[in-house]
Amino acid sequence: MHITSDHAGSNRTCSRYERSSTGRCDGFASAPAACAAARSSRLPDVRRAFSAPGAPEAIGPYSPAVRAGNLLFLSGQIPIDPATGTVIDGGIEAQTEQVMRNIGALLESAGASFDHVARMTVYLTDLNEFVAMNACYARFVTAPAPARATVQVARLPRDVRVEIDAIAVLP
Repeated sequence: MHITSDHAGSNRTCSRYERSSTGRCDGFASAPAACAAARSSRLPDVRRAFSAPGAPEAIGPYSPAVRAGNLLFLSGQIPIDPATGTVIDGGIEAQTEQVMRNIGALLESAGASFDHVARMTVYLTDLNEFVAMNACYARFVTAPAPARATVQVARLPRDVRVEIDAIAVLP
């Protein structure tokens, strides 16, 4: 029997072929059956999705946070009030504050805090707002500050001014 599966990508190729003593091909009746057999022989899933009551629900087909081994990957958070599901009113300071609260809630749901964050990426629609965003951001991160990139983008979901994602190392 031979089962192949591309574990790294979304294009899974599964096949089984074996000749019986009568020379007949002893294969699966369908490709889905072959893929199911390959999946059942794999190690248990290494990813676990997280969400939190204090953070907004995903607005698309993604997880707000995923733990893989001892790493926690947080999807980009935008300034959505988790209680109402709407973008909060206010300028870059208010929006950054809400984004960082959303990140904090997701970290907490995984048993972590800003102390565990190793990397963040900040997306701004206007780099002229960097100083104001950075002042708010600095109130949340702990020393040593996480590695970070800040980039200007043309547009963000729901026309917000800031989005931030993060990677944390869990104990």
